[in-house]
Amino acid sequence: MTKPQDKLRGWAAARKALLSGLRFTSLRLRLVVVFGLVALTAAVSASGIAYWLNREAVLTRTQDAVLRDFQQEMRNHASMLPVHPAQDELQRTAGQMANSSQRFSVLLTAEDVSGRMITGNSELDTFTLEDVPKSLQKAVNKQQPLSSSNTSAYHLYWQRITEHDKPYLVGGARVIDGSTTGYMLKSLEPEAKDLNSLAWSLGIATGLALIGSALLAQAAATTVLKPVHRLGIAARRLGEGKLDTRLRVSGTDELADLSRTFNRTAEALEKRVADMSARDEASRRFVADMSHELRTPLTAITAVTEILEEELDAETGSVDPMIEPAVRLVVSETRRLGDLVENLMEVTRFDAGTARLILDDVDITDQITACIDARAWLDAVELDAERGMTARLDPRRLDVILANLIGNALKHGGSPVRVSVRMEGEGEELVIEVQDHGPGIPEDVLPHVFDRFYKASASRPRSEGSGLGLSIALENAHIHGGEIIAANAPKGGAVFTLRLPQDASEILADDPQGRNGSAHGNGTEGTAG
Repeated sequence: MTKPQDKLRGWAAARKALLSGLRFTSLRLRLVVVFGLVALTAAVSASGIAYWLNREAVLTRTQDAVLRDFQQEMRNHASMLPVHPAQDELQRTAGQMANSSQRFSVLLTAEDVSGRMITGNSELDTFTLEDVPKSLQKAVNKQQPLSSSNTSAYHLYWQRITEHDKPYLVGGARVIDGSTTGYMLKSLEPEAKDLNSLAWSLGIATGLALIGSALLAQAAATTVLKPVHRLGIAARRLGEGKLDTRLRVSGTDELADLSRTFNRTAEALEKRVADMSARDEASRRFVADMSHELRTPLTAITAVTEILEEELDAETGSVDPMIEPAVRLVVSETRRLGDLVENLMEVTRFDAGTARLILDDVDITDQITACIDARAWLDAVELDAERGMTARLDPRRLDVILANLIGNALKHGGSPVRVSVRMEGEGEELVIEVQDHGPGIPEDVLPHVFDRFYKASASRPRSEGSGLGLSIALENAHIHGGEIIAANAPKGGAVFTLRLPQDASEILADDPQGRNGSAHGNGTEGTAG
C-alpha cells in the first residue's frame, strides 16, 4: 500500500522534473517569451482601459437618455394625475409613459380615496415592486428638506441590476405633491451585446498583437543571434585547432566589435601557436640531431669501454687497482649514456609521429617469459598467466613496455614482483598487471610518474635510469590504442595496469596519417631505458 509520504515525494519529484524541463535554455526562446510578455501586458492594459472607457461611455449615454425621458414623462403624465387616482387612471398613464422613445417599462403607485395602495403597470404585471431594490424605493420615497440649494423635496434615483443574467437599469421618482411614485425598468442587453462585441474585438486585437510581437521577436532574435551563432561556431572551430578561423565583420554595433575582437584574438593565438610549434619543432630536431651526432663518438667510446671491461674481468689483472673504480664508473656511465641516447631517439620518433607498429601474433605468456629471462629476472618475478593467450600486437614494443614496468617495480618496489595476465570484454582486451611489494607511490607523485625526466625526490636527481622509461612505455601503449594506469594496491605496493586491444589491426585501419606499419612493412626500431 502506498503511503501518503511516498505520494508527496513522488509528486515533488515529478514537479521538480517538470520545472527542470521547462527551464529556458535557449536565448531565442527567452527573447520571444520576453517580447510576448511585454506585448501581452501592453495589449491587455490598452484593451482593458479602452473597454472600461467605452463601457462607461455607452452605459452613461444610454442611462442619461433613459432617465431624461423618464423624468420628462413623469412631468408630462404622472404629474397630471389627481391626488388619489383610480386604478384605471394609473394603468392608462403607465401605458402612455411607456410609449416614449426609449421604450422602457413603467410602474406607477399611489393611494386611492380609501387609502389603499394601487399600482399601474405598462407590461401587464411583468414589472412589479419586487423588481425594484428596497434601497432604491427607500431613497425615492424619502422627502428631502428644502433649502436654497435644494428646491425639490423628491429626486430621481437610479440603479443598475442584473436579473436572470441580464443587465437592467431601474429608476424611480415621485411627483412634487408626493401623491404618485413612478418606476421605470430599461433593459441594457443591447448595450451589453455591443460591449461583448467590443470585448471580443479587443481580445482578437490582443491576440494579433501577441502573434505580431512573437514574429517581431523571432525576427529580432534572428538578427541578434545570427552573429552570436556564427561566433559560437567559430569558437568551436578554434577550439578544435582550426586557428585560421575568422569571422566576417559588417556594421559598427557591439556585435561587430565583438567579431573584430574575436578575429584579433584568433590571429594572435594563431601566431603564438605557430611560434610555439616552430620552437617545438626546432627543439625536437635539435634532440634528434644531437642523438644522431652522439651515436658515432658513443659507438667508439662503447667499444673502448667494452675492452676496458674485459680487462677488468680478466684474471691477469692488467688494470691498476688504483684506477679500477674509475674505469668501472666510466663503463657504467657510458652504458647509461648509450641508453639515454637510444631513449631520446625513441622519444623523438613519437613526437615526430614516425613511430610505427609492426604487428604479429604474439603468445603473451611466452613473450613475458622471454622478457623476464633475457634480463635475468626469473628469480625475482612471479608470473600468473594461462597458456595459450594470444594477441595481435607489436612484440618489440610490448617487450619495451614490460621491461620498463617490471624493471621499474624491481628498482623502486623490490621483489617479488607479481605479473598477472587476463583477458576482459569477452577476450577483446588484454590486461597485464605488474605489482610490487614496496611502500607504494606517494599520492603527490602518482600524477607525474609518466612525465619525462620526472624524479620523485628532488634531493636525488641522479639515478641509474634515464627518467624516460615509463614515458616511453606509455607512448608504446598509446600507439597500440591502449593505456597504462598507475595506482597503489590496497595492501601496499604499486600496481601498474596495462590495457591493450587484443587485436591492434583496427588501429592501423583507423590511422589517418599512415604512421603505423604492418608485419610486412619497414618498422622504425627503437629501445627503451
